Amino acid sequence: MTITVYTTATCGYCHALKGWLRQRNVDYIERRVDLNPIAAQYMVQLSGQMGVPFTTVEQDGETEMIVGFNPQRFEQIIQEKGE
Repeated sequence: MTITVYTTATCGYCHALKGWLRQRNVDYIERRVDLNPIAAQYMVQLSGQMGVPFTTVEQDGETEMIVGFNPQRFEQIIQEKGE
Protein backbone atom coordinates (compact mmCIF):
# COMPACT_ATOMS: atom_id res chain seq x y z
CA MET A 1 0.00 0.00 0.00
CA THR A 2 1.29 3.45 -0.91
CA ILE A 3 -0.21 6.52 0.73
CA THR A 4 0.57 9.93 -0.76
CA VAL A 5 -0.59 13.04 1.08
CA TYR A 6 -0.71 16.37 -0.75
CA THR A 7 -0.24 19.21 1.73
CA THR A 8 0.70 22.84 2.35
CA ALA A 9 2.68 24.28 5.24
CA THR A 10 -0.23 26.36 6.55
CA CYS A 11 -2.97 23.71 6.42
CA GLY A 12 -4.11 22.68 9.90
CA TYR A 13 -5.93 19.62 8.62
CA CYS A 14 -2.76 18.54 6.79
CA HIS A 15 -0.82 18.68 10.06
CA ALA A 16 -3.61 16.78 11.83
CA LEU A 17 -3.64 14.04 9.17
CA LYS A 18 0.15 13.62 9.19
CA GLY A 19 0.18 13.45 12.99
CA TRP A 20 -2.65 10.91 12.97
CA LEU A 21 -0.75 8.71 10.48
CA ARG A 22 2.51 9.01 12.45
CA GLN A 23 0.78 8.04 15.71
CA ARG A 24 -0.34 4.83 14.01
CA ASN A 25 3.07 4.16 12.43
CA VAL A 26 1.62 4.44 8.92
CA ASP A 27 4.20 5.30 6.29
CA TYR A 28 3.25 7.97 3.78
CA ILE A 29 4.78 10.14 1.09
CA GLU A 30 4.23 13.88 1.48
CA ARG A 31 3.92 16.14 -1.57
CA ARG A 32 4.05 19.82 -0.64
CA VAL A 33 1.92 21.50 -3.28
CA ASP A 34 2.85 24.96 -2.00
CA LEU A 35 6.50 24.24 -2.90
CA ASN A 36 6.07 21.98 -5.92
CA PRO A 37 3.93 23.30 -8.80
CA ILE A 38 4.16 19.98 -10.65
CA ALA A 39 2.73 18.13 -7.64
CA ALA A 40 0.02 20.81 -7.35
CA GLN A 41 -0.92 20.40 -11.00
CA TYR A 42 -1.02 16.60 -10.66
CA MET A 43 -3.20 16.87 -7.54
CA VAL A 44 -5.69 19.08 -9.40
CA GLN A 45 -5.74 16.62 -12.31
CA LEU A 46 -6.54 13.75 -9.94
CA SER A 47 -8.97 15.47 -7.62
CA GLY A 48 -10.52 18.17 -9.78
CA GLN A 49 -9.97 20.71 -7.00
CA MET A 50 -7.24 22.51 -5.07
CA GLY A 51 -8.18 21.66 -1.48
CA VAL A 52 -5.71 19.99 0.87
CA PRO A 53 -5.13 17.59 2.39
CA PHE A 54 -5.71 15.34 -0.58
CA THR A 55 -4.62 11.73 -0.24
CA THR A 56 -4.22 8.84 -2.63
CA VAL A 57 -4.11 5.28 -1.35
CA GLU A 58 -2.74 2.84 -3.92
CA GLN A 59 -3.32 -0.81 -3.17
CA ASP A 60 -3.81 -3.94 -5.27
CA GLY A 61 -3.82 -1.95 -8.52
CA GLU A 62 -6.57 0.36 -7.27
CA THR A 63 -6.28 4.01 -6.24
CA GLU A 64 -8.63 5.55 -3.70
CA MET A 65 -8.76 9.33 -3.46
CA ILE A 66 -9.66 11.03 -0.19
CA VAL A 67 -10.31 14.77 0.05
CA GLY A 68 -9.81 16.27 3.49
CA PHE A 69 -8.98 14.60 6.79
CA ASN A 70 -11.32 11.63 7.19
CA PRO A 71 -10.05 9.63 10.18
CA GLN A 72 -12.88 7.08 9.92
CA ARG A 73 -11.93 6.15 6.35
CA PHE A 74 -8.22 6.04 7.17
CA GLU A 75 -8.97 3.76 10.13
CA GLN A 76 -10.90 1.42 7.81
CA ILE A 77 -7.96 1.35 5.37
CA ILE A 78 -5.52 0.51 8.17
CA GLN A 79 -7.77 -2.25 9.49
CA GLU A 80 -8.25 -3.71 6.00
CA LYS A 81 -4.48 -3.75 5.52
CA GLY A 82 -4.06 -5.75 8.73
CA GLU A 83 -6.48 -8.48 7.65
